[in-house]
Amino acid sequence: MIWKLHGNGELKPGAVVAPDERLSWGKTIGLGAQHVVAMFGATFVFPLLMGLNPQLAVMMSGVATLIFLALTRNRVPSYLGSSASFVGVATAIYGMGGNPAQVSGALLCVGLALLLVGVVIHIAGARVIHRLLPPVVTGAVVMLIGFNLAPVVAKTYWPQDQWTAFIVMLVVVFLSVGLRGFLGRIAIFLSLVFGYLLSAVFDQAFGPVSRMVDGKTVEAFRVDWTNVRQADWFGLPPVTDLAGWTYGASDNVLGFHLPQFNLAFILVALPVVIALIAENTGHVKAVAEMTGKNLDDQMGTAIIADGLTSMIATGAGAGPTTTYAENIGVMAATRVYSTAAYVVAALVAIGFGFSPKFGAVISATPGGVLGGICVVLYGMIGLLGAKIWKENGVDFGNPVNLVPVSAGIIIGVGDVSLHFGENFTLGGIALGTIATVALWHAARAIAPKYLSDAAGGSNLVLDAPGIYTVEGEQDEPYEKYDPSKKLQSPLG
Repeated sequence: MIWKLHGNGELKPGAVVAPDERLSWGKTIGLGAQHVVAMFGATFVFPLLMGLNPQLAVMMSGVATLIFLALTRNRVPSYLGSSASFVGVATAIYGMGGNPAQVSGALLCVGLALLLVGVVIHIAGARVIHRLLPPVVTGAVVMLIGFNLAPVVAKTYWPQDQWTAFIVMLVVVFLSVGLRGFLGRIAIFLSLVFGYLLSAVFDQAFGPVSRMVDGKTVEAFRVDWTNVRQADWFGLPPVTDLAGWTYGASDNVLGFHLPQFNLAFILVALPVVIALIAENTGHVKAVAEMTGKNLDDQMGTAIIADGLTSMIATGAGAGPTTTYAENIGVMAATRVYSTAAYVVAALVAIGFGFSPKFGAVISATPGGVLGGICVVLYGMIGLLGAKIWKENGVDFGNPVNLVPVSAGIIIGVGDVSLHFGENFTLGGIALGTIATVALWHAARAIAPKYLSDAAGGSNLVLDAPGIYTVEGEQDEPYEKYDPSKKLQSPLG
C-alpha cells in the first residue's frame, strides 16, 4: 500500500485527497484518530448488545479494515465495524436458548453467504441482485429486523432500571437532533457515557435497584466494576469457557471462543444478508459519488471482502463486520478520501484490543442505559426500511407490494412461527423474510402486467398517458389503464 503525497502533504481549501493519496503523516494520523472516534461508539455498543466482547470486536474491526483495503486494492476507502443489523439476530438466538458460540456460528454462515453473493455480483453484475431483492423487499426485511427487537427493550433492558432508561432515551433523542456536525454523528456514544455517569450518581443517591435474575428478585447496583478491577491493563481478550453462561448476566466477560453451528439458528440469521447487501451497495455508491470514480467493478469485490472479514471475526468469537456510514460521513466533511487514514485508524483499533481493562469497562455498561439507547436504536433500524421505500418510490397503492409485504412484516415483528416437528421451528425474522421475498415474487408473477411492472420501485417510466415502459428494459408498451385512477388494493 503505497500512497502518493498530495500537494507536498498540505491540504488547500477546496482540494480533494484521492484514495491513493495521503497528506503528511502527522495530518494522516490526526485524520485516522478522527475515524477512530467516528466508529468507536457503534463498534463497541453493538457487540455489547449482542452479548459479545467489545474489546475483541474493536480489535477485529481493525484487522477486518486492513484486509478490506487490501482486497479492494485501496480503491474503496471504508472502515469495517460491528453493525446494528446483527443485533436482532443475536437477540433472537438467545431467545431460542442459544449461547454466544452459536451466535458466532450462525453469523459466520451469514459472512459465508455474503461472500458468495459477492462472487455472484462480481461475475454477473449487481443487476441480478436488484432483480431478486428490489427496494420493496429490502426495505421490508430491514424494517422487520428492527421492529422484531421491540420485546428485547420491553422485557430485558428497560425493566432493569426504568427511570435511567427513560432519561437516557430523552438524551439520545435531544443529542441526535440538537447536536451539529461530527458530535451529532456520535450521539449514541455520548448518550452511553452520560448514562454510565448517571447510573453511578443514582447508585450513590438511591442505592441498588431490584431486578429479576433467573426468576428471582435480587438487589444490585447499576454500575458493577468487580471485573474491571480484576482486569489487566494490557493483554489479549480472555479465552472463554461458556459453561454456565447466562444471557444478560453482568459478570460475563467473554473473549475468544470457537463458533458452534445449529441449523435453526443459521436460518434465523441468514435473512440479515439482505440488509447487508443493501448496506454495502449503498456505501460503495456513496464513496463512488464522493470520489467521482466509478466503483461498479468493485461492488462484488467489496461485498466479498465484507463477507470474508465477517467470517474471520466471528471465527475468533467477535461480531461480524460491515462498512461504516459514520466514517463515510467523516470523509464527506473533510473531503479526504485517503485510505492511509483508515490504515492508521485500523492500527489504533487493534491497539485498543490489547487492553482487557478497556473491554471490562464497556462490558459493565448498566442495563438501564442500554434500554434507553435501544428503544431509539431499534426503532431507527426499522425505519431505515421505510427510508429505502421512500427513496425508491415504492407504491403501496399497488397490491403486489402491499399484500405480501404486509404479511411478511407482521410475521417478523409478531414473531409468528411454524413448527416442523419437535426439534425445528421457523419463525420471526427468518420466516418473515422468506414470506416477504417468496410471496412478493409470486404475487408479481400472477398479477396483471401493468401491476407487476409497476411493483418494486421507481423503475417504471410514463411515456404517454396510460403507456409505461420499464427503465433499462426493451421499450415496448404495456397494458393501458386510466392513470387518473389509483391502483386498487384490497383495502380500497
